[in-house]
Amino acid sequence: MKGQEGGCLCGKIRYTLNAEPLATALCHCTNCQRQGGAAFSVNLLFAATQVEITGALTEFVDHSDKGDPVGRKFCGNCGSPILSALSTMPGMIAIKAGTLDDTSQVKPQLQVWCASAQSWFTPDPALPGFPKDAPRG
Repeated sequence: MKGQEGGCLCGKIRYTLNAEPLATALCHCTNCQRQGGAAFSVNLLFAATQVEITGALTEFVDHSDKGDPVGRKFCGNCGSPILSALSTMPGMIAIKAGTLDDTSQVKPQLQVWCASAQSWFTPDPALPGFPKDAPRG
């Protein structure tokens, strides 16, 4: 994925990935569902320094179930969600995979917040899944 580009619906936000993602995860948390208007969010985890972004992002700060801030950054013009920044993972960002120009190389590796997955959706049993957040270590 290194060298891949992506951006928002209207084109005011663009980015380039300068590394391979550290992980690719499906997130079934209710905040991701509400932000994206979908059953889950597909996130590519990078160090913030590995992604070049052009254009001004707008930020909405929500909070995890433990009260930790989550910066959800999006295009203020068209509303496309671009990334999330978790305060529990300083220096890391989760790029929303649906904003890539070419999604053919996206391969989810794990699932988080499976406990809040939509009742009509069955998480892929082949992917490691966690009821809430994935353990760090």
